[in-house]
Amino acid sequence: MTKLAIRIFTFLALTTMAIHGFAACDYPEKGTLPDGATATEAEMIEGQKAVKKFMADMDVYLECLDTEKTEAAVEGEDPEITAQREAITVKRHNAGVDELERLAADFNEQVRAYKNRDD
Repeated sequence: MTKLAIRIFTFLALTTMAIHGFAACDYPEKGTLPDGATATEAEMIEGQKAVKKFMADMDVYLECLDTEKTEAAVEGEDPEITAQREAITVKRHNAGVDELERLAADFNEQVRAYKNRDD
């Protein structure tokens, strides 16, 4: 086999493994936040529970990504492929953290709207 053929085979094998490996980490569903301007107390409490569940599920997802990254390491693999795989994992991790921060800010905004309305 030529060096190019080996690189192509390695890339295809790792891509296939990555696709199957990435499928193992399921991105959690965040659900719908209540509208603080109109929601009842019970709806706000349910919204809080949904946020807490999403946060817990996201923690599991982020841990899965960390595990996936560790398990996907292949001794002697092309450094370019390693860098690409790790860059994808980092982007997925950062997107998850960004979503957590966004959800927390959105929910806090709804809580403020709930507390500030004139009932």
